[in-house]
Amino acid sequence: MTDQAARVEVFEGHRPLLLSVAYRMLGSLVEAEDVVQEAWLRWDRTDQDAIEDARAYLVRVTTRLAIDRLRRLKARREAYVGPWLPEPILTEGDAVTAVELAESVSLALLVVLEALSPLERAVFVLREAFDCSYAEIGEIVGRDEAAVRQLGHRAREHVRQRRPRFDADQATRRRVTEQFLAACNTGDVAGLMAILAPGVTLHSDSGGRVRAPRRPIVGADRVARFFLSIWKTPYSEWAGVAEGPDLDLQVAQVNDGPAILGTAGGRPVGVLTFDVADGVVQALRFVANPDKLSGLMRDATA
Repeated sequence: MTDQAARVEVFEGHRPLLLSVAYRMLGSLVEAEDVVQEAWLRWDRTDQDAIEDARAYLVRVTTRLAIDRLRRLKARREAYVGPWLPEPILTEGDAVTAVELAESVSLALLVVLEALSPLERAVFVLREAFDCSYAEIGEIVGRDEAAVRQLGHRAREHVRQRRPRFDADQATRRRVTEQFLAACNTGDVAGLMAILAPGVTLHSDSGGRVRAPRRPIVGADRVARFFLSIWKTPYSEWAGVAEGPDLDLQVAQVNDGPAILGTAGGRPVGVLTFDVADGVVQALRFVANPDKLSGLMRDATA
């Protein structure tokens, strides 16, 4: 095996881990893939003989690149049209292996992590998701252990105070998701209201690219009326095009649980995720910005 082939083999062996770190840091598969590609360029230019631990080196490089990129992204996200939601990822089949997402990485958690500073987010992700020691994290982010512990404490407190608590298991979440889809397909108002909490909230992310609410919709009646109305709207009208293929809706595994995935002509055009507790939907997140849907294709990370 040539030296170049060995470099590629080592890097590709760590790619799923690096992509997982970058995605948790950035909340975007597209941005995460860019960071991992940049990490590869640095790895390819590095003297391999001088590196004792390839995994530690690659995680350090990827994390630092993600921190720098997140600092730039924060300004862009502040100017985003409408609510900004993380980029969803299909977590069944090959995508699960490629991105190594744990159940704890939900869109709800990624939204909370957006409020952390880049350094706080790095410490939280490395500690909570990858069980790195504070000493290891200090080496990665270039801070002493005491500073890392303080960053970690602040991050955990922020997440503890703001992270929604949903106790439903996967089977309950799938049942509720299937009931929601069936009620919308049949126009069953009573059936839909029965699985929506009184204070349910809908957040939509279209980036101004397709028709979607730019402000949260709160309350079971308003949320139900919104979905029953758009379920009757042709996809072409919703997407703002003269004509288009029919919309296909199915239940899929997205991030940490069941979701409703919409496709048109084989392309993902939107995804609806659910936070469930006490057997009813507490919150919904609808992502329809075309720029955020690459992670909903089975071969997105192939």
